[in-house]
Amino acid sequence: MAEAGSKNTNGGGNGRGGAASQQQRGPERNRNRRPDQAGNVQELATRMITIQSKRFYLDVKQNTRGRFLKLAEVGASGIKSRVTLAMSSAAELRDNLTEFAEFYAQLGPSSENDPDDDKLKTETIFKDSRRYYLDLKQNSRGRFLRIAQSMERGPRSHIAIPAQGLVDFRDTLTELLDEYGVDDMDDGQPKLPDSVHFRAENKQFFFDVRSNFRGVFLRVSEVQRGVRSSITIPESAWPRFRDAFTTYVDESPKQIEEGAGDIARPEQPDG
Repeated sequence: MAEAGSKNTNGGGNGRGGAASQQQRGPERNRNRRPDQAGNVQELATRMITIQSKRFYLDVKQNTRGRFLKLAEVGASGIKSRVTLAMSSAAELRDNLTEFAEFYAQLGPSSENDPDDDKLKTETIFKDSRRYYLDLKQNSRGRFLRIAQSMERGPRSHIAIPAQGLVDFRDTLTELLDEYGVDDMDDGQPKLPDSVHFRAENKQFFFDVRSNFRGVFLRVSEVQRGVRSSITIPESAWPRFRDAFTTYVDESPKQIEEGAGDIARPEQPDG
């Protein structure tokens, strides 16, 4: 599938680097919330935007765990690629799209001599057990933003947005977020704490608060050389784990002063 630079088949430009961009709404689907075949997912809104020879669908959906956004890319060959984000992650994506669009606007024209798949700018979004890797890249066909979704279990999926259409894509996403909000959970459901991760020596540690029908729990994962091991701690045991760690911290001040790595917490979007 061509990542970027495909011939513009839509006719006309939009003043943003010559990328044709057409947007369609789904008013009928907005009014009539439609469950999927399983009967537990509702489609609240859909937008379609065309950038060069690609079509992108932005769908706001809702299930028993809350609202989420599904992004789908359909290339000229008809092959579809998808990524799914929580609404709060979609808000982070919107903010990152602004930064990527501004960075792209400052770049000079691409050249056939540019190395393929050279990463020009990268960012990562963390959400529970999911990671979203945003890479502005270039190849012989042009520049594009690759959004890759990686899950703890399951294959990685991605979409590629031609760089000329980043502003239009962001504006379409902003419309949906303004209308449907950036909260993941339905009203009345508790909001879980944000994920935390840090690196210590040659290991990475991830702390993800999750919930299921048994209740809330903390999953602590250690990743080393691509191998992940995890434990889960029920919410009722958190105080005892805290007390145990506090005891070791108090008794080992030298290790704490030296530091074991920088803790990274995802920034929260405004509002």
